[in-house]
Amino acid sequence: MSLVTMKNLLQRAEENNCAVGAFSVGNMEMVMGAVKAAEELRTPIVLQIAEKRLQNSPLTLMGPMMVNAAKHAGVDIAVHLDHGLTKRCVAEALSYGFTSVMLDRSLLPFEENVKQTKEIVQMASATQATVEAELGVVGGNEGDTEEHKITCTDPAMARDFCERTGIDALAVAIGNAHGNYPVSPELRFDVLEEIYHTVDIPLVLHGGTGISDEQFRRAISLGIRKINIATASFDRLAQAAQHYCDGCNKPDYFTLSSEMVKGVYENVIKHILVFNNR
Repeated sequence: MSLVTMKNLLQRAEENNCAVGAFSVGNMEMVMGAVKAAEELRTPIVLQIAEKRLQNSPLTLMGPMMVNAAKHAGVDIAVHLDHGLTKRCVAEALSYGFTSVMLDRSLLPFEENVKQTKEIVQMASATQATVEAELGVVGGNEGDTEEHKITCTDPAMARDFCERTGIDALAVAIGNAHGNYPVSPELRFDVLEEIYHTVDIPLVLHGGTGISDEQFRRAISLGIRKINIATASFDRLAQAAQHYCDGCNKPDYFTLSSEMVKGVYENVIKHILVFNNR
């Protein structure tokens, strides 16, 4: 078992009619919890980090740790830069050995999104890394205060985008949003189904926190092969830490660390079982 490309895991997910879980991490405990869950269930996963998170979790520290965790794991793991905002950051991630990258240009006009995404595909080809891109606008935010309004992916444009860019995976907008949903989301499965029958590459669902198990399974049946989980893991780590500290007079770091690992582990276990679609 080892560090693999995300494309490798997506192909396996397609063959098994399931989705690979892509779990965002921000510290050592999150990496350990996610890997422990994947090993226990003998299920490959993606470890990922978004560029917006690097102000709290520098890539110089997180990158080598994520890559080495994947190399020494008991299951195959891909390491992905999620929602890259700059080409410099994408290049840095590739230099650390990330096997997948994403430059998010979904807020730009279509032609500019195509142009810049093609540049990333060319950049990533040097290391045979997988490239993910987004078309349409996933709602919520990626760690800043600006809320993005959802714009569903246009199926016809999706086909053109995939053919012209040469990407390996397409993140779609079907009513999903980053962060915690104030109410249960109403996903546009009609749009997803049309995209599924229009493009011939794996589809990605962002904003997985708060989507129901039933919605996950339906999305998987319509071509979703990677599902991102971030907020739920960050929340579980914080809750586990608070629960431990509130319950003892003199918290110690080592027990605190173990409790944070456990919190993330439990969240990843829960989602893998659903994504395995069995």
